[in-house]
Amino acid sequence: MTAPAASRPPARRPTPDHRIVRAIWPAMLAGTVSLLPFTVYSTFLVPISETVRADAAAVGALRGLGGVAALLTGVAIAPLLGRWPRHRAVAGALALLALCCLTATTGSYAALVAFCLGTGVATAALTPALLALATSRFTDPADGGRAATLVSTSTTLAAVLAGPVVGGLAAWRGWAGALWVTAALAVLTGLAFLRSADPGAEQAAAPGYRESLRRLRSRPDLLAVVAVAGLRTTSFMGYLSFLAVTYHDRFGTDAGTFTLVWTLSGASFVVGGYLAGRWARDDGAAGPARPRLLLLAGLGGGLVAVLTVFLVPWLPGALAATTVMGFGHAVVGATATSLIAQRAGRLTPATFGLQAAGMSLGVFAGAALGGAGLAVAGSPGLAVALAVPTALAVLLVRSATRTRIS
Repeated sequence: MTAPAASRPPARRPTPDHRIVRAIWPAMLAGTVSLLPFTVYSTFLVPISETVRADAAAVGALRGLGGVAALLTGVAIAPLLGRWPRHRAVAGALALLALCCLTATTGSYAALVAFCLGTGVATAALTPALLALATSRFTDPADGGRAATLVSTSTTLAAVLAGPVVGGLAAWRGWAGALWVTAALAVLTGLAFLRSADPGAEQAAAPGYRESLRRLRSRPDLLAVVAVAGLRTTSFMGYLSFLAVTYHDRFGTDAGTFTLVWTLSGASFVVGGYLAGRWARDDGAAGPARPRLLLLAGLGGGLVAVLTVFLVPWLPGALAATTVMGFGHAVVGATATSLIAQRAGRLTPATFGLQAAGMSLGVFAGAALGGAGLAVAGSPGLAVALAVPTALAVLLVRSATRTRIS
């Protein structure tokens, strides 16, 4: 017989967002600060190249070194992240960011190489450490997953607003002043982490390097989530790489007007990430159904949008597709983060590290794949090439949302 409704235990009420934010605000601040170095570099690329007396294209290409460094560092340290004190790992990564910013202001080409490499290394350690730290602040996996998605959402929001912020920082002594201020913010944020650390808190012993890899290999659900995150990054970052060119060539959009399109894309991504973090919160009853539905809906929307935005001949349709693309990919990203936070347990830091490395790879793969498609078959080739990773991610959704394996 079914138990009377009165005898069933009441459903646990989730922790309100404002309480979660109060507990993890240092992580959200650190995520924001981590965006500033490369944002300053991209925004002031021309004056930076003039300072070092190098071609702007060559200086801009150096940023790729940061991505390579992030990828290699992420793969190398992912199994070790669970063994490091998280507050110290975050503070150390922020200190490295500060040092890189100060190095760049010396104004030589070699300094810019060191800046790009060092920033890539620092962010490869910082991002998964922040997500793992936010997750560990709560005993309930659902609250931990929500905390991780809030860190990701705040970082994305900061990316949307970074332009005006960087412009304000540069009001004092130009790009060098912006990097000096960024270095100071990184140091202060790192000190805030060290001060907020609970000396009485015990961090559960994490498996060693080889043991972490062995356990990850035995978790096909986690590996599938990492693969979905990497594939969706491939499609989305490839799309962003060619979005400005598409709007310019098809609709005559100038650089100033395109900033509005970029803001629309970023705003829809922020909203999608925030809402998906709430929707993906597991209440203990939905099982894999809810995250599976979210992943399929987000990937399906992204698949339709990427085919539409590069092919539709009228501006309103392209703007609608741009909105759906940002929203859908944010839903996938937030759901993947939530799944890792809720299911990985002691493998959470290692899995976040592997996810960050996979997303770094996706940044390069997306640009390369989109460029190849564009070269072979123009806009239709670009659309199809970037739709392929999304379609592959759809095939992995069932594995990513299978019943948790202990």
